[in-house]
Amino acid sequence: MVKVGVAVFPGSNCDRDVYSIFKTKLESNVSYINDKDNIKNFDAIIIPGGFTYGDRLRAGAIAAHSSLMDKIKEQATEGVPILGICNGFQILVESGLLPGALIPNNSLKFVCKWIDILVTNNKTPFTNLFSEKQKVSIPIAHGEGRYVVDKQTYAELKNNNQITMKYEGENPNGSTDSIASICNTKGNIMGMMPHPERASNNELIPNGFSTNAIIIFKSLINYINT
Repeated sequence: MVKVGVAVFPGSNCDRDVYSIFKTKLESNVSYINDKDNIKNFDAIIIPGGFTYGDRLRAGAIAAHSSLMDKIKEQATEGVPILGICNGFQILVESGLLPGALIPNNSLKFVCKWIDILVTNNKTPFTNLFSEKQKVSIPIAHGEGRYVVDKQTYAELKNNNQITMKYEGENPNGSTDSIASICNTKGNIMGMMPHPERASNNELIPNGFSTNAIIIFKSLINYINT
């Protein structure tokens, strides 16, 4: 059985949502992890959304320098799949595991809504069960979700196929090239602003929206098992 660790920092608030999906929908061996735990025996690690340390300084900045993130960095170098969702994406960027920056939305307002994204790289541990250019309905909820990079880094992201998902039809935060998700060059680390854990229970999905966001988690299970 796949063993998944869900990182918990002071201020995390989506950890139970992620835990519930892996426990009830995917029947995985899932555990919460914090800075006191040995995390070397997990097949994958999820850094969930929330407002770690109250988003002091910048969103994710303090959590990025925590002892738990030091351990997660070690596992990342070993090739363990690491997925950061929303605040988890911000933490991955602030820790240097992913390039670029996440800054306040161009509207300067918190944005909470359902949107569509397109899968632009289906060769990662988190997207392998999608078809290329497949549309995914998924909610967003963030105030600092505008992903930006300089021209050289953007060119590298494109050349290395590191842009994994893009907003479709609407760029809700002003991100460079409508980027919603990126991965590292090896593909084992991915950060995304949308919340797949909030779109993985049919009871929570509004009429007119698809139910395929759970494929992100199913792709991870598939990758580990193959």
